[in-house]
Amino acid sequence: MNEIGFAALDNPPPETPGVEALWQRLRCDARRAAEAEAELRGFLDQAVLLQPSFAAALAALLAAKLAGAGVSAERLRQIAVSSMAEDTEIEAAALADLAAICMRDPAADGCLTPFLYYKGFHALQWHRVGHYLWRHRRRDLARFLQSRVSEIFAVDIHPAVPVGRGVFIDHGTGLVVGETAVIGDDVSILHDVTLGGTGKERGDRHPKVRDGVLLSAGAKVLGNVEIGRRAKVGAGSVVLHDVPPCATVAGVPAKIVGWCTGSVPALDMDQSLPDREG
Repeated sequence: MNEIGFAALDNPPPETPGVEALWQRLRCDARRAAEAEAELRGFLDQAVLLQPSFAAALAALLAAKLAGAGVSAERLRQIAVSSMAEDTEIEAAALADLAAICMRDPAADGCLTPFLYYKGFHALQWHRVGHYLWRHRRRDLARFLQSRVSEIFAVDIHPAVPVGRGVFIDHGTGLVVGETAVIGDDVSILHDVTLGGTGKERGDRHPKVRDGVLLSAGAKVLGNVEIGRRAKVGAGSVVLHDVPPCATVAGVPAKIVGWCTGSVPALDMDQSLPDREG
């Protein structure tokens, strides 16, 4: 079982590269990019080439993206650095998230592009910092980070939400995740997805998304429902009830239209649906 209580996938994805291996790959790619585009040299120096480590580079990049509203980039960098130093899971999860993008996104020509430019990745890493702060009762700061991330990246995840490793938020625009939701390992989420409440409940009222799930573009999952391991939710669907493991659901309201056959939808990133009969 992983840290948030989900069983591991039967056929787990390839092992995440070690931090040093991925860091050296980023540096190599950044040097090539700087040689190819002299205009980017200063940016790449500050983002990667002059940074001493992956964690330092990530903290500096995240801070530069979010600075403003009376909080400097340096102060934000310090918040990210100290959070990652106190909770090593943040950096480990960030590595797994970045590796997931490199493996799943055909538009990612290496890991440098998503590291520098993918706002879904940036929003998720700020969420991991905010979740750490939330758990340590620094909730005003966690809410501030949530608000700034929503303003800058159009991704709104409540800082109370636990998120597993190897999560790919593709594009990210319009993603909303409510306070009592849970997101497992190796999940892929496309843009305009909502993991929300029904609007009439209190307490535990948001979805629980298990390992290996694919939430396709525009999917709305509402209420304290469970999306079982390796399930797929079709684009534009509205889910109001539990989804069994390995099921593919689609429609408004969503109904079962198929089943996975040994594959992991989140890793395959295939949003197509089986032909519906009847």
